[in-house]
Amino acid sequence: MIKYKLNCRNCGSVFDSWFASSKEFEKLKKMKLINCDDCKSLDIEKSIMSPRISSNSNSKKEKSPSKMYEVKSKIKEFQSYIKKNFEYVGEKFSYEARSIHYGDKKTKKGIYGNASSKDISELKEEGIETMQIPWINDKEN
Repeated sequence: MIKYKLNCRNCGSVFDSWFASSKEFEKLKKMKLINCDDCKSLDIEKSIMSPRISSNSNSKKEKSPSKMYEVKSKIKEFQSYIKKNFEYVGEKFSYEARSIHYGDKKTKKGIYGNASSKDISELKEEGIETMQIPWINDKEN
């Protein structure tokens, strides 16, 4: 695991986030899954961080790769539940969420799909409850 200090180039907000590796950070950024908590902008960059140095006497054991496997396993388990119990609407997520919220469409199931950070912000402003969750593609390990 690696911790990065991230900067939002849009609003100047600074925040920390953990990633499995630098490659994982780049992959998530490319997939537009890293955004600013304050303004929801996707214009995020890593800032320079000093290395973490600790003495052997009081250092904690590093988390093992098995912990990362456990996290991925839980995410996949959650995804499986969603796929079985919710309707996939793909890129029409914002449209479908509004249709359900304003009563134009009735559904017994919840929905899931894709939406930009901007779309999610707009839905929340309209009082439509949404949730972003990490998603691991079936092709990924």
